[in-house]
Amino acid sequence: MDVFSTFIERKSDWSLALLEHLQISLLSLIIAIIIAIPFGIAISNYKKTKEWMLQITGIFQTIPSLALLGLFIPFMGIGTLPAVVALVIYAIFPILQGTITGLSEIDSSLEEAATAFGMTRWEKLKKYQLPLSMPILMSGVRTASIMIIGTATLAALVGAGGLGSFILLGIDRNNSSLILIGATSSAILAVVFSWLIKLLQDKRPKTIVITLLVAIFSLGASFIPLQNSSSKKIVIAGKLGAEPEIIINMYKILIEDEMDIKVEIKPNFGKTSFLYEALKSGSIDIYPEYTGTITTTLLNDKIENISNDPETVYKIAKQKILEQDDMVYLSPSKFQNTYAIAVTESYAKSNGLTKISELKKVEHSAVAGFSLEFNDREDGNLGLKSLYNVNLNVKTMEPSLKYQALVNNDVNVIEVYSTDSKIITHNLKLLEDDKQLFPPYQAAPLMKKDTLRKYPKLESILGKLSNKITSKEMSEMNYKVDVEGKSAAEVAKEYLKKAKLID
Repeated sequence: MDVFSTFIERKSDWSLALLEHLQISLLSLIIAIIIAIPFGIAISNYKKTKEWMLQITGIFQTIPSLALLGLFIPFMGIGTLPAVVALVIYAIFPILQGTITGLSEIDSSLEEAATAFGMTRWEKLKKYQLPLSMPILMSGVRTASIMIIGTATLAALVGAGGLGSFILLGIDRNNSSLILIGATSSAILAVVFSWLIKLLQDKRPKTIVITLLVAIFSLGASFIPLQNSSSKKIVIAGKLGAEPEIIINMYKILIEDEMDIKVEIKPNFGKTSFLYEALKSGSIDIYPEYTGTITTTLLNDKIENISNDPETVYKIAKQKILEQDDMVYLSPSKFQNTYAIAVTESYAKSNGLTKISELKKVEHSAVAGFSLEFNDREDGNLGLKSLYNVNLNVKTMEPSLKYQALVNNDVNVIEVYSTDSKIITHNLKLLEDDKQLFPPYQAAPLMKKDTLRKYPKLESILGKLSNKITSKEMSEMNYKVDVEGKSAAEVAKEYLKKAKLID
């Protein structure tokens, strides 16, 4: 599918993503301007203070944006707030630097003359300091705006939307058209912002202030149509990938079919830790989690020698997560989406590989492509080392990039999910887990106890998926989304109708 046809097909999604990106970027820029320019003016006459503040704000820029977002979620939840705070932190330095530099470049003789005429600090600013420093000051604003727009693509990872949602979805689906649409739109937006700000560089401060006020008013007005007048709303999020998106669409359809309530879904949300922190903070209400993930990752007290029986694992997960964080874990679906180790058919044949323990034969020559999460899990690479005594040379990468790396022979071994459609697409060989490292992974709705208390019907409604959806059915649905290009909502609705769970 080419870029143009993909754009036409997703035009409404693109329009919303562009609006969200504009809102996040403009809000961050305005806040950074309001903080940095007055502060820069206030400290402009204090040499040591200027140096220290430029050093401190410069250090803030070296902090990885993902690290900031991860730190903010437990306190701020998900959505626009953590994204804007992170962007403001990045934008303050260039604006502050532009303000201080612009003021320091003014001829000292003007300062002496103004003082001789008895001008106050405000009169100096108004008469000559701001007008003369404006070109350099505005160049700092231009730099900040470009940086904000580029970095704002990461806002999609915390449910704030924006053009980054196209990039993340494109990476996950191996769809270069989606990536190009998101990246190109972001680049064009940055160029437009830069050009508009450049037009203001030589204008009078009064004109710039009026423009800023218009921007603030327009920004506020843009949020009005997006406000939901109904207080009854449930937010359901899902991890990256087709499968979680299909499942959360099923939850949405089932809930709206039986309850007078609006359901907002946030697909392709990101890492397990992001989702769980968002659930605890109340930023989202429900997300589908896997039994094995709870027992191996989310519980603070690790469970030793846990059974691999699906029912036993579910009961332990349900009991322990309730005790630990007051979370309710409803009944799981039937399919198992456990971890598996995959290689190409040709690599398996040439090295005589049929089970994981046989990786010992190639541990010194094989390169493994593992996600960061799998590489650090007890039921992941840590388990391969301890249980199988297999120490592979590991390259960590985003989950969606592993398959292409395997096909290109950049890596030889990857971890996969057992219901992933790409196993079929790339004709991969799954190695037998002969020592039973990987626990059962069944998906079930996870929510706060307060949420179920508020909406008790959720248990019976979402319980309709209990023991439903076989692994074969889930694989086929993933294939329809990943390969055939169908929407997750369409595939979810097809299944629910076929299973007679909705009319």
